[in-house]
Amino acid sequence: MTEWQLFWVGDGGTPTPDSPGLLGRWSDLEVREQSLGLREGMPILVSPDGRVDPRLSAVLRHRDFMRKAEGTRETYAPSFRVFLTFLWRRGRNWDQATSADLEDWEDWRQRGEGNPSLIVGSTWKKELAALQLLYGIAKKLRFIAETPVVMRPVSLSNGMVVESPELAPGDVRNSCVKWLTPRAFRLWRDVGLAGLLPDGMERPEWPGRNDGRDVAFADFVYSSGLRRREAGTALTVELPELGARSYYSGWVGKAVAKRAGRFYYVSHAALQSVEVYQVSTRQAAIRRAQRAGSYERIPGLRVVEEVGRSRRVRWSEPDGRLREGHLNELTAAQRTRMFVRGEDGLEPAIVWLTETGMPMAYRSWTKTFERASDRCAAAGVKVFATPKMLRHSMALRVLVSLHHALDGRLGLSPSQRRLYEDAYGTVWTVVKDLLGHRSEETTRDIYLNPQELHQTGEKLQVARSGQGPTRTLPSCNLAA
Repeated sequence: MTEWQLFWVGDGGTPTPDSPGLLGRWSDLEVREQSLGLREGMPILVSPDGRVDPRLSAVLRHRDFMRKAEGTRETYAPSFRVFLTFLWRRGRNWDQATSADLEDWEDWRQRGEGNPSLIVGSTWKKELAALQLLYGIAKKLRFIAETPVVMRPVSLSNGMVVESPELAPGDVRNSCVKWLTPRAFRLWRDVGLAGLLPDGMERPEWPGRNDGRDVAFADFVYSSGLRRREAGTALTVELPELGARSYYSGWVGKAVAKRAGRFYYVSHAALQSVEVYQVSTRQAAIRRAQRAGSYERIPGLRVVEEVGRSRRVRWSEPDGRLREGHLNELTAAQRTRMFVRGEDGLEPAIVWLTETGMPMAYRSWTKTFERASDRCAAAGVKVFATPKMLRHSMALRVLVSLHHALDGRLGLSPSQRRLYEDAYGTVWTVVKDLLGHRSEETTRDIYLNPQELHQTGEKLQVARSGQGPTRTLPSCNLAA
């Protein structure tokens, strides 16, 4: 074997004495992990010769890495694995990397002849940030003398001087936002997920097994703007209660959000779509799993006993012990092992289930959306979508609606409004909070120009000084 392997603490649950094979001997695995300082959600890298370097594990459990958002850790860890594999094939261990190694790796990743999977500058920027963090921690812990990520001073427009990696890409766009108008979204959803023909008629050969679930998830994300992980790990007890309002507020737990827990808002129609899924497709999947006895075989299953008003949750462990925690602190992996007692037995607490009734991994939604877009293409419908596009769509709808509302109230024309842009700081603050961005500047950088395009219907021209001719950002299904 010539590749490093990546594993995650807690990824397979906690073995029990009844677990098959060797796992039954590791029923105290959780205790062993805790004694070593390993926490759930921490990556474990195993070298090609089957060894785990305790120094590398110390780097990966360091607070500078573990306090990163779960999604960031999930992105960085695979980058570690592929770079360490590259080093190993050069006869080097992870702590022997040099700046020359990193230069060769950057060249192979972006321009290597024969590389079947060349990456763009934005992807390399993320990989470089991951390696900068890895080796920065290793240097702080004195495991290495120097980091292979060479830094250089860069002067900003405001006169400040900051450190930036020498290998930082120079061709990264600040944003390339893709979105869907309501009409384009409905067309993509109906043809790609619901199995309808472009003219709205039912497709005779459509199996229709998971369309209720998939349509409900798409409606939920398009309305709320939640990230794939945030929406995909929602628990039934966290959903707003359906009533007679136009919009409902919900809460995203800190452990599954990118930065911090926050409120979100979802429309009555979208929440009703989720409710219909729960009492139909979801219940049918649960019944199948209950008849097969699937839930009782899940390692580390936790049964929710009580959820308090303050979002404190009490659950029972497989050994009967009672534990208590907060919904905000439940990770994505923990949520897949949370169950509640229904009328006919145990039921998953997580909203979205597979056809077999098991908790659905939130990453699976990317493939579901890809298949839906392929169906649209096969039907001659030129529209596609990703979970992130639905999130962007919500943000742009809110921006446009709020700006139009303020224009009408103040009697301003679009040209006059641009002169008084500072008066609309509250608009950007609202969208920032809904999206869970760290700063208003991030929201403006991503959505300012697309929002203007959405309002005027004109092509957005972005002049990049010193980088060639004026470029046009893609219309991204806007006119569909």
